[in-house]
Amino acid sequence: MKTERLNYIDALRGFTFISMALYHLMWDLVFIYGVNAVWFRGEAGYLWQQSICRTFILVSGFSWALGRHHLKRGLLVSLAGILVTAVTMFFMPEDEHILFGVLTLIGASMLILIPLEKLLKRVPADIGAWSSFVLFLVTRGINYKFLGFELLKFIRLPQGLYRNPVTAFFGFPPDNFYSADYFSLLPWFFLFVTGYFLKRLFEELGWLKYLKGTKIAPLEWIGRHCLILYMLHQPVIYGLLSLGRRTAG
Repeated sequence: MKTERLNYIDALRGFTFISMALYHLMWDLVFIYGVNAVWFRGEAGYLWQQSICRTFILVSGFSWALGRHHLKRGLLVSLAGILVTAVTMFFMPEDEHILFGVLTLIGASMLILIPLEKLLKRVPADIGAWSSFVLFLVTRGINYKFLGFELLKFIRLPQGLYRNPVTAFFGFPPDNFYSADYFSLLPWFFLFVTGYFLKRLFEELGWLKYLKGTKIAPLEWIGRHCLILYMLHQPVIYGLLSLGRRTAG
């Protein structure tokens, strides 16, 4: 099995995890410890955050098409998402609560793709990749009550869609909804599916062989153990920051 791994995918996942850990460290410093970093609160911080989440979700869809045991893995990631929600709800300040975070989104996407796979296999890989990505762009603003992407707003959506936490899971959060890490099924499922089609496209074009062979061992190791590292990284960051604060005081 080790010879069949796409090492560059592992390394990319590992690099993205490091970027995410650094982003969360900076987030804690700015919003909990009061560090004055105007750039982080602005466009630069937003672009950094988006580069992380989009890479993770895209690579997750790509990896789904590579792996087996989809039900087991989907349930495992979903349970990890539930655990993150429970821990933040019971042990973290209110502005740190996470409901429908990235693990919940990826776990749900992995499970939803199981019954859809037979249908998606009938779609040509190139058409599927482009169509899924366009759907992601068109629905990118769904959390903010419009269809469109960033500053491009095409259609205003009815207020009646945005009712409760159930509708928030699908992408329609009510006005009083809050989550420190919110990734609803729409639009992000379409990006996950884009990754699924990209794997098929790479396979058809014979490009998968170019994703093998790298020996960036530390990044590959991190990439192969991302789930457990994700579960541990925030407590470690909090512990180090608290220790540093007590030491400085």
